[in-house]
Amino acid sequence: MVFFLAILVTKTGLAISYVYYILIYMTLKLPTLISNYLKYMENIESCSPLTLKAYKNDLGQAYNQIPQDDLSVESLWNHTRLGLNQWSKLSLASRNRKVATLKSFFNWIYQEKYISQNYSHLLICPKVPKKIPHFMSVDEVMSVIQNYSLRNLDLKETKEITLFILLYGGGLRISEACNLKWSAIIFSQRKVTILGKGNKERILVLPAFCIDHLLNLKQKHRSDFLFAESVLNPRTGFEMIRNCGKKAGLMNTIHPHALRHSFATHLLASGANLRVLQKLLGHDSLQATEKYTHLNIDSLARTMENNHPLGKVKLKT
Repeated sequence: MVFFLAILVTKTGLAISYVYYILIYMTLKLPTLISNYLKYMENIESCSPLTLKAYKNDLGQAYNQIPQDDLSVESLWNHTRLGLNQWSKLSLASRNRKVATLKSFFNWIYQEKYISQNYSHLLICPKVPKKIPHFMSVDEVMSVIQNYSLRNLDLKETKEITLFILLYGGGLRISEACNLKWSAIIFSQRKVTILGKGNKERILVLPAFCIDHLLNLKQKHRSDFLFAESVLNPRTGFEMIRNCGKKAGLMNTIHPHALRHSFATHLLASGANLRVLQKLLGHDSLQATEKYTHLNIDSLARTMENNHPLGKVKLKT
């Protein structure tokens, strides 16, 4: 049947390509398609393990009921719509990410010519309202640091405060800090090489205060990695940062990404260039960095009062 249609196509022009695509698609199992897609995202797009895990979970949820021998385009699209329905009660951000996964998957199977029509444009990502990132005040950061400076630290506490200072002093993601090795740090130059998302490297120059704490930790912890014998589990890193806030008596629970937000917000409020901040954070696009352009009203008021010509003029009565 396949051979006959292939010959027929050579005589009928465009009709051949359509039949050819459908025949190729129907000879493949959905698990094979998903597996090949994930390999492409890992090896070609350099997605992180956590991103790949999210893609795999999303596709598994969308297509967990599809029969193994039913791979028509219509069936695949119907199950896609069912997957969208089951996600209707999720938050906008969660739905947006899952829909983006399906769009990426359909783009890939179209580019690979498994289907003749790209259905990705029929999948609409819901608009997610922009939220101001949660960040700590300078006073809160300093209260944590001062709390640890008042006690004799054991190894566990040394790791906690060093991780805290590293995340705030360098704006690292928790995953980047968990994977960091001593060999990535040049102490004499205060430089550290970070392996970020997509295996992209960036170089940071850390504050001297941060370097001092790292040197102190290195004397106590003899290992290739900074915070454990191997890669630190991010959940453990989260607990370490939460402990920092608890011990300092902070009202709100703090998490690692809040320190990255604080790093960006405080630098920008102090006059840092947005492009420089983009490089420091390891963002691919400036749009991802622009969310830090918010300043609180008090900051704006102080800036206006201190710098505007009318700020120091008093009305004569």
